[in-house]
Amino acid sequence: MQRVGTLARIAMATVAIVTGATAHAQNYPTKPITWIVPFAAGGPTDALARSIAERVSREVGQSIVIDNSPGAGGTVGATKAARANNDGYTMLVGHMGYMGAAPALYKKLSYDPVKDFAPVFRFPDTPMVLMVRKDHPARDVKAFVEYGKQNPGKLNISNAGMGSTSHLIAAMFASAAGMKVSLVPYKGAGPALIDVIGGQVDGMFDQTNTALPQITESKVRALAVTSATRVAQIKDVPTLAETVIPGFEAATWYGIYAPRGTPQAAIDKMQAAYLKVMSDKSFTDRLTAQAIQTLPTEKYTAAALGKHTESEVARWKVLAAKANISLD
Repeated sequence: MQRVGTLARIAMATVAIVTGATAHAQNYPTKPITWIVPFAAGGPTDALARSIAERVSREVGQSIVIDNSPGAGGTVGATKAARANNDGYTMLVGHMGYMGAAPALYKKLSYDPVKDFAPVFRFPDTPMVLMVRKDHPARDVKAFVEYGKQNPGKLNISNAGMGSTSHLIAAMFASAAGMKVSLVPYKGAGPALIDVIGGQVDGMFDQTNTALPQITESKVRALAVTSATRVAQIKDVPTLAETVIPGFEAATWYGIYAPRGTPQAAIDKMQAAYLKVMSDKSFTDRLTAQAIQTLPTEKYTAAALGKHTESEVARWKVLAAKANISLD
C-alpha cells in the first residue's frame, strides 16, 4: 500500500508539472520582458535591439524593456543575464564579441556562452565600416594604412569596449595590415562615435545601421567596409578585401539568449513571434535600407543560433591566437 501511495504522489506531481508547463505555454508572457543590452544606449546594438523588440512585443502582447548594462566589452551584461531568473522574463541581446570571441580573450570568464544560455533566435547580420574624422589627412584606406605603418601607435581607433565587435575588427585589421595602432575603449559604440565626429580620435569601425546617417551627413568619412562585397547605400566605398587586405571579411552577428533552464514554452513563443516579424517585408526592407543583411529563415531559429554560437566560439580561438588578441 505504501508503494502504491508513493507512485500515486509521483504521478500527481508529474501531472502538476505538465499542467504547469502547459499553462506557461498558454499564458506566457503575462508581464513585461527585459532584454539586457550590454552597451550604452545609442549604439548599433542598442538601436537594432530596440527596433526588433518593438515588433516582437506587439506579437507577444507585452512590452519589452531594454536594460542597458555596459562594461568590459559586453561581458558585464552577459554575466548579469546568465545569473538572471530563468523564468523567461529576462533575456540577453548577445553578439559576436561576448558570445563568440570572449572565451578566447579571457582566461577567467564568469559565464559560458554555450553552457549557461539557451538560444532563442538570431538577428540579421550587420557589416562594419571603417570611418575617420572628416578632417583626417588620409583620403582613402590605402593612405590610412600607410600612415599607420609610418607612425606606429599614433593612430587612435575608438571602439565600444575591449572585446566588443568594433575592438575585435580593429585589432584584426591592424594585425592583417601590419601596423600598430592605439585602440581606445569606450562604454558603447555611441560614445566612441561621438568622439570620432568631434575629432578626439582618428576613426573607428562601426556598424552600418548607425554609421550610415553620419556618413551621408558628412560628419565622418568612410574609407572601407568589412563585407565581402560593397554596400549599396555607400557603393563608392570599397571593401577592405579589394584594397588593402585580400580575403578580409567580417560582419557582426546577434542573437537573443535566455538563461539556461528557461522554459521551452517561453523560447518557442518568442521564436514564433520573431519569425512572424521577419516575414514582414516592409520591416525587412527597412533593415536592408540600413545595409543590415537579412538571412534565410532557417538561420533565424534557436537551433541555428545554437550551432552558430558553438562554431563561432571555436573559430575565435583560432582568430584571436593568430591576431594575438588577449584581454587578460
